[in-house]
Amino acid sequence: MGHIPQARTVDGSDRSVSAAENPWAIDYTVILIRLGLAVFLGGLIGFEREQHNHPAGLRTHILVCLGSTMIMLLSIYGFADFAREPNVRIDPARLATAVITGIGFLGAGTILFTGKSITGLTTAASLWVVAAIGLQIGAGFYFGAVAGTFLVFITLWVFNKMEHRFLKSKKVRKLTIQAESEEELLDIVTNKLASRSIVTQKITLQRIRPSPEAPLCMEVQLDIVVPRSMEPKEMVAEMKQIGGVVAVSIE
Repeated sequence: MGHIPQARTVDGSDRSVSAAENPWAIDYTVILIRLGLAVFLGGLIGFEREQHNHPAGLRTHILVCLGSTMIMLLSIYGFADFAREPNVRIDPARLATAVITGIGFLGAGTILFTGKSITGLTTAASLWVVAAIGLQIGAGFYFGAVAGTFLVFITLWVFNKMEHRFLKSKKVRKLTIQAESEEELLDIVTNKLASRSIVTQKITLQRIRPSPEAPLCMEVQLDIVVPRSMEPKEMVAEMKQIGGVVAVSIE
């Protein structure tokens, strides 16, 4: 990878520096090993994200990890020809900082705000960590890359299981019900929610006309706090049993 720089001995003569002694040289076998490891480790994390249908999955994580590795290789070894210049100082971290900054734009694209909830933060963080793993591989810091991947996998998979099983936290959802004019609709809905220990934070009640030909309907919008273990389809099915209800949605 470029010319091997010359080292000057004590008596002033030049001698060639071997590849083993030259920190700016790398052979093609090591490059392939590092790129292959980037694909493997990035793929492990991406596979976990893909299994749970997140916006950034297998291929995205592989490409981020592989790209970070390539940039780190370029930053360290791509400018080896200039290492022997007397007035040139090579900084291997100069392109790595750009990767950390640039990955933020990709991560931001996976964050979605819908109603009362924000999703995609964990996937954005996993992309940022995968970029760091790629930089480690590119720099030859194999132990840190493998250990980091192992810890990320534990965080995404094991801790996710623990969170859903042991942390009985609740989630805010928006429930919308449309029904034919029913004066007792609000009372019926709130009583059903209270019977399931669901807390209502906000209620909006209005009359709407779904289409020009349709009759007036009563629409109730509620911001409710429900256990994470409760499936949305269960609530939708229960609300549809109320007489006069024509539409139910939850987000």
